[in-house]
Amino acid sequence: MSQAQVIDIHAHVLTEAMIRSLQKEAPSINLKITPIDRQDAVLEIAGLVQRPFPSRAWDLEQRFSDMQAQGVDIQLVCNVPQTFLYDQDAALTAATAALLNEGIAALAREHPGRLRGLATLPMQAPEAAAKELRRAMRELGLKGAHIGSNVQGRNLDDAAFEPVWQAADELGAFMLVHPYNVVGRERMKSYYLQNLIGNPLETTIAVASLVFGGVIERHPGIRFCFAHGGGFAPYQAGRFRHGWKVRPEGKAQLKDGPAASLDRLLYDTILHGREQLEFLIGAVGPSRVLLGTDYPFDMGQYDTVALVGSLNISAADRHLILGGAARALIGEA
Repeated sequence: MSQAQVIDIHAHVLTEAMIRSLQKEAPSINLKITPIDRQDAVLEIAGLVQRPFPSRAWDLEQRFSDMQAQGVDIQLVCNVPQTFLYDQDAALTAATAALLNEGIAALAREHPGRLRGLATLPMQAPEAAAKELRRAMRELGLKGAHIGSNVQGRNLDDAAFEPVWQAADELGAFMLVHPYNVVGRERMKSYYLQNLIGNPLETTIAVASLVFGGVIERHPGIRFCFAHGGGFAPYQAGRFRHGWKVRPEGKAQLKDGPAASLDRLLYDTILHGREQLEFLIGAVGPSRVLLGTDYPFDMGQYDTVALVGSLNISAADRHLILGGAARALIGEA
């Protein structure tokens, strides 16, 4: 990997080989792909229906063409969130995670100049999740994991998840936290608010839970990265710091205040606005802001390489955002 290569740390994949494998080995999840046209399909899995679901998720030729058009050299690919399956039987989710991880690892081996991979984990079974993370990184060559922002409604600071954090800390894992099963759905049924507000809200809760729950303080080896610019968390970091000072609740699990934990968090660039991205870079520094696209979904951001290139920042800062920082974080410096 050359020093100049641009790395997208937030891109999803569900190849035809993965689809066939899941249909054969895990028929109970009832995975179906029904084409709408050449670009979109309907995804059905475990009772969930996603419409439209982009065919670019499995069309590698189109993916590589899109990467070239976007100015992206390497994608760090992960499963689509619809395949987290945290609400299913734990053994089933563990089996599907293993299949997906093997598929992602195979892609990375087949396209070493274009792809790297993240694992998915059966988070509702933390011991099994820790075991799969170790296998995925040590045996399959994946760079870390992609996890949902909550598991069956439990926040990520729940003590049950400690085996996962112990494994991730031990491995120095890159952990991409993605919104999932968002809170407050009953009040966000209109205007696509479940995504527009629900997703960043869900990510903000994940940040706060991991910070105030002491997970980040206890496990300094984990490289936590939060999707969609970290939701609202970077904008409200001052409120977190103030609240810990004046309220007793935040001190229950967090010994030394939230500042040090907040200073270790990473964020992708998917903010859909120049001013918002400039704020994030100014607030946390360029070494903690990593290029992401959310490929191949319609809420992705595909002009960010050009946008970062146009910002009034130094060449060194631009290099960090576009791939320099990510290269070190995934162990390829």
